[in-house]
Amino acid sequence: MTFTTDAAARLGICHPIIQGPFGGGLSTVELAAKVSNAGGLGSYGAHVTAPEDLADLTRRLSDATDAPFALNLWVSDHDPGGEHPNAAQFERYYPIFAPYYEELGLPAPALPERFHHRFEDQVEALLEARPPVFSFVFGIPERKILEECRRLGIVTIGAATTLAEAEALDASGVDLIVATGLEAGGHRVSFLAPAEESLTGTFSLVQIAATHVKAPVIAAGGIVDGRGVRASLALGAGAAQLGTAFLACAESGTSEAHRDLLFSEAARDTKLTRSYTGRLARGIRNRWIQEMEVQGKELPPFPVQSWFFGAIKAAALKEGRDDLLSLYAGQSAPNLKHRSASALMDELIADLATARAA
Repeated sequence: MTFTTDAAARLGICHPIIQGPFGGGLSTVELAAKVSNAGGLGSYGAHVTAPEDLADLTRRLSDATDAPFALNLWVSDHDPGGEHPNAAQFERYYPIFAPYYEELGLPAPALPERFHHRFEDQVEALLEARPPVFSFVFGIPERKILEECRRLGIVTIGAATTLAEAEALDASGVDLIVATGLEAGGHRVSFLAPAEESLTGTFSLVQIAATHVKAPVIAAGGIVDGRGVRASLALGAGAAQLGTAFLACAESGTSEAHRDLLFSEAARDTKLTRSYTGRLARGIRNRWIQEMEVQGKELPPFPVQSWFFGAIKAAALKEGRDDLLSLYAGQSAPNLKHRSASALMDELIADLATARAA
């Protein structure tokens, strides 16, 4: 049995269920394909993928599923001061991270040519690869990009954290809009105002966005089960996007240490922090968050913070430590039940079927 909504029909999927895209190597082809093959929309967070690798990524996803899937990019690829720090700035930032590099036996890093791939290069490669769906966060692509997506038949999904952002996305002509509330794990994808000033809850944001925009709305933030999906639809959304619930599944690219913590008492204590990448994100409180909070505004901007932290995370993973990891998690993590994408999708679909039959 399918559960068709305006959003599901626009995406060409059987059920109004979307897997949230994970950046930083947490997305996998296996997870996205399993969700898509089950009738939802699988997503792959590709913002750390090199432009020259996007065609191969799209091919691998197409080989794994005949159903629609989404590739996700970050429109804004740097914050002020984060694109080309000079040597003096680099040397000023490194002492923040030096104790951790030394603790983990890492050599002092050298100033790279770039800290992040250029969005313009990535989106050009994405258009050439032609995935079924292009989702994006941290802004709105130029009009010519959206027009090219329409010409190529690529469905577009933009993300909003406020009503103003949802209206801006609607005015740009995107096909669907994700209304992502403050409860969500991962990054706060604000682009019109600072993230700390854009903390609308999912319950309110979905209702007001659905009332004030023409494009179908996708609810995100604090949704981990069938109740959350049904509540989203009742509030006016055409689909629900689940992030943490899919991140907790064995098919995701996260570590076993992170996955185990999502099912532990630790998941009750999440916090918004800039310690992971320099942009505001929600994760489980640990040593890294606590010690980085002391640095306050001394932390470098995105993507410089992310670049320095990346080597620390990789080394901590090799040592099986969770005190120096980014532990993304939404506020509803204590209600997680499933460790496989198939089991999660089965329950979500069955719950929708029961609701429709009632």
